[in-house]
Amino acid sequence: MKLSRIATLSSSLLLAVGLALTGAGAAQAAQQAASTDYVALGDSYSSGVGSGSYDSSSGDCLRSTVAYPALWAAAHSPSSFHFDACSGARTGDVLNGQLSSLNASTDLVSLTIGGNDAGFADTMTTCVLHSESTCLARIATANGYIDSTLPGLLDQVYSAITARAPAAHVVVLGYPRFYRLNGSCIAGLSESERSAINAASDHINQVTAKRAADHGFAFGDVISTFTGHEICSSSSWLHSVNLFNLTESYHPTAAGQSGGYLPVLNAQD
Repeated sequence: MKLSRIATLSSSLLLAVGLALTGAGAAQAAQQAASTDYVALGDSYSSGVGSGSYDSSSGDCLRSTVAYPALWAAAHSPSSFHFDACSGARTGDVLNGQLSSLNASTDLVSLTIGGNDAGFADTMTTCVLHSESTCLARIATANGYIDSTLPGLLDQVYSAITARAPAAHVVVLGYPRFYRLNGSCIAGLSESERSAINAASDHINQVTAKRAADHGFAFGDVISTFTGHEICSSSSWLHSVNLFNLTESYHPTAAGQSGGYLPVLNAQD
């Protein structure tokens, strides 16, 4: 009986210590988040194009209050938050217009970049408006650019971030696959075109992940979080082509920002 009672008391003590440590860990994590200086850079996937609720002061950059950087900041209350991502941004735009908020005190940086450099918008427009052969040729051109030119451009951006914010944890997020193959779409692009577009998304993610890793940055892959929520699925988190609002076409909805991007940043921060 005594041994049993001792074992019970020991278990209770260990449980109490464990709970105390868990509480301490949670408090420490909250304190660290509150002391974080966070800067969000990049293109329309980071500014939140497609999710609505745009901040009127952001103008053509179309920064949304429900984009993943804004959602992260709202949940973690960092000591400072600079939301500099902008619709249409290319690597040169980040270099020339988005780095001023970075400094030696910056703790966290997130960004998506490279899609516009590779001609994402033009490729999708070509595929929607022209023949399958023209679409596939345009995708091949984009893939060639991703191989030959994009790595060097990404290196320039990543090196500039490190130079300005050497202590920051940098999270580079990728792009989703756009189509659910053999899904519910009964018109529009062919399956060959959809498959080629998906493969191009995978390709830019692979190249971006390699460049990020070589700079010591984390890469956040959103393929898994968007799986089951592609265009042609029953619950799409991506806008299909919208001739009345071409800007939002092929961009995440608010659900895509909160369910597709935010969990990936949370897992990497």
